[in-house]
Amino acid sequence: MQSSVTNVVIKLTMNKYLISIIGPTGIGKTNLSLKLASYFNTEIISADSRQFYKEIPIGTAAPTTAELGLVKHHFIHHKSIKERYSVGAFEKEANSQIEQSHLLNPVVIMVGGSGLYVDAVLKGFDEFPEVNSEIRSQLNQELATHGIEVLQKELKRLDPLSYDNIALKNPHRLIRALEICRGTEKAYSSFLKKNHTQRNFKTISIGLKADRSLIYERINNRVDQMIKNGLLEEAKSVFKYKNLNALNTVGYKELFNYFEEQWTLDFAISEIKKNTRRFAKRQLTWFQKDKNAKWFEYDTDPKKIISYLNTELKKTS
Repeated sequence: MQSSVTNVVIKLTMNKYLISIIGPTGIGKTNLSLKLASYFNTEIISADSRQFYKEIPIGTAAPTTAELGLVKHHFIHHKSIKERYSVGAFEKEANSQIEQSHLLNPVVIMVGGSGLYVDAVLKGFDEFPEVNSEIRSQLNQELATHGIEVLQKELKRLDPLSYDNIALKNPHRLIRALEICRGTEKAYSSFLKKNHTQRNFKTISIGLKADRSLIYERINNRVDQMIKNGLLEEAKSVFKYKNLNALNTVGYKELFNYFEEQWTLDFAISEIKKNTRRFAKRQLTWFQKDKNAKWFEYDTDPKKIISYLNTELKKTS
């Protein structure tokens, strides 16, 4: 959507801006990001932690080749599932790229549903001490042997603050907190930043929302479309790498159970839909903590959102 009038950003001072688009999966963030990037004649930073991986574009709902050709994107398909890639590394690389993109335009767009990665860019990421890798191996073994509830109880005992704030049903997050507790004999929460890192850009956060029933309907329809687009074949192509962290995600875990004849295909698909709905619920909980975000209905005319953004840009210029 190219403006027919002189773009407001040409009149801005040397201030730099990051427009962050947030919201649950399947709500329309990609489509909006393309419209905003076209209007502001700028680039897009992806903060979706699964769209980094080039082998799995269908199940991660990555932008299509045509969409990628419309606007310059960063952090889409730039890694292999075989590569380790942390949120800390993303924070450093994303902020470096934002700085480079700001040399071309004072406004840059960021879009993604991975709340931890969005926050890392906007607020900074906490520095944790190195701990013995054997601790994580031991925790994974305990998870497999005793189940997640035993680890949850341990975290409650060692670090009640983290117990109350992290996603306890996410084994990766749970084990990360516990390995710090065990390895340092200090609470994981004690290493969290007390003050956010200062950035050299101003952030304008906008969110897309809808009634939960509509979000769930859109998710169900999108999963059906993914199956039609070849998700089954894509999952088969990476099945031999099923133990990699990059594939420990909705859409692949369920199909791996089907390939191993633990589930029927229909049940696996129904579980993908259910688990994606649960993921969307967690996303909403995370993003709604951002009190500075301006929320719009998912079907709001983009012109209205652009008008809001231009007003905000003028306020802070």
